[in-house]
Amino acid sequence: MATLAPDIETRAKSLPWSKIFLLAGLAALCLPSLVSLAQQSWSRDEGVHGPIVLATGVWLIWREWKTIVQERESGNIWLTLAVLIPSLVVYAGARALDYLSLEIAALVGVLVATFYAHFGAKIVKRLWFPIVYLCFLIPPPGWAIDIATASLKTLVSQISLIILEVTGYPVTRIGVTLYVAQYQLLVEDACSGMNSIVSLTSISLFYIYLMHAASWRYALFLMFWILPIAILANIIRVLILVLLTYHFGNEAAQGFLHNTAGMVMFVTALLGIFAIDQLCYTIFHRFFPEKA
Repeated sequence: MATLAPDIETRAKSLPWSKIFLLAGLAALCLPSLVSLAQQSWSRDEGVHGPIVLATGVWLIWREWKTIVQERESGNIWLTLAVLIPSLVVYAGARALDYLSLEIAALVGVLVATFYAHFGAKIVKRLWFPIVYLCFLIPPPGWAIDIATASLKTLVSQISLIILEVTGYPVTRIGVTLYVAQYQLLVEDACSGMNSIVSLTSISLFYIYLMHAASWRYALFLMFWILPIAILANIIRVLILVLLTYHFGNEAAQGFLHNTAGMVMFVTALLGIFAIDQLCYTIFHRFFPEKA
């Protein structure tokens, strides 16, 4: 027993160092990727939600930390390695090739595998929403945005044209280009709905999870409203830009007021989700009182 005691004491003292090395290794992976996100994705319209998702996602995990520590159990080592090793290989390749979307996706795989190894399947299942929510940090590839925005640009431009014609403005349309007086406005990706859909979906899901996580039917109902509200908000943005161009000139619309219109669009979409929640919750509660 006397010979075993020093060995146990040595292991106990060495344990914190293993955690320190693990955290240092994860930091070495995460920090360069976060810098790349800040310099690339987060500085553009499609990634403005990134810092919010990161902060709120970490908070969702932190608020469960006491339960996580109490119920932790080691995960299966083979399952951990099956996810961890391919994720590290993909991360290294994507980092070398500067493919940010794949890099962040692989980094999420590394973090989930590490988390599972230390806290087990029960905790991963408990924290399924924060894990899925943090996947919104993965910037969508450019080709995916191009495919998704093609039909949305046409839809937004068509509806905007109808509204402007009804109100008496001299507007015509060719493809996704609107012609008002002597000006022409191309419905760019930022106005097509895709960029706002990614941001709006992430923030709306966070709101729905906090307010209605216990009622999956009602939460699903609110989720179905995200796409139409995002499209409506983008139509409002296009209308604002057309009116600014018509009344104040192209420079006013494409300058500071262009960014303001984008902010108005995003706030309008969020308020739309909140308004539908307030209007529909009473009705939903009446039909499904035990689930609301």
